Amino acid sequence: MAYPYRRIVGQKIRAYRKQAGLTQEQLAEKASLSYKYLGEVERGYVNVSLDSLMRIAKALKVRLRDLVRDA
Repeated sequence: MAYPYRRIVGQKIRAYRKQAGLTQEQLAEKASLSYKYLGEVERGYVNVSLDSLMRIAKALKVRLRDLVRDA
């Protein structure tokens, strides 16, 4: 089950990933995460940790607040 806040954050991650021209696998590798886990984050299925969000933000070269704004 996806929760609204998780889904919003996941959609933002997906949008920034696509804007950067990265696949899920490429972003997951840059963030030292599993691509399966990243897919679940993007779909809003998991409660992503702050540590993972920071790694995703750094890999995307965006600020953490850009990923959680409006969530």
